[in-house]
Amino acid sequence: MSKGVFELILQSGAGEQYDLRRAFATPANLAVPEKWVEEHKEGQLAVDVAETEKEIVIVSTIAGADTDKIEVYIHNDLLTIRGARVSPVPSGANHFHNECYWGRFSRTIVMPVEVKTDMATAEFKNGVLIICIPKQRTDAKVPIVIVDD
Repeated sequence: MSKGVFELILQSGAGEQYDLRRAFATPANLAVPEKWVEEHKEGQLAVDVAETEKEIVIVSTIAGADTDKIEVYIHNDLLTIRGARVSPVPSGANHFHNECYWGRFSRTIVMPVEVKTDMATAEFKNGVLIICIPKQRTDAKVPIVIVDD
């Protein structure tokens, strides 16, 4: 009988880090590269989503990212922000505190209301990205014709 993930972790020695890739069944011929996790690591971007009477406003602090490296996409009701930040600290430096996330990041947000995607605007100023997307007008009264048989 195979052991569960938690049993395998508990059996690893004190101070030893358990490689979770060993806990999941994979075909024998499937090789997972050692650095796959590091190469595909992506941070999640913090965002504020607000609404005014006429638009949805998304705000995110992206200090340290080049505007050439920031991508913003809207598809149907999903907004995706993607980019990368490069640390100004030389590689290999000894950190006393390391709280800032450096590297690739992305965030996908479901729009809370219907929006006019083709009229979206974005502004990047002082490390803050502001995206404004006008709302679709859905409160208009539409008359419905009743058909008499």
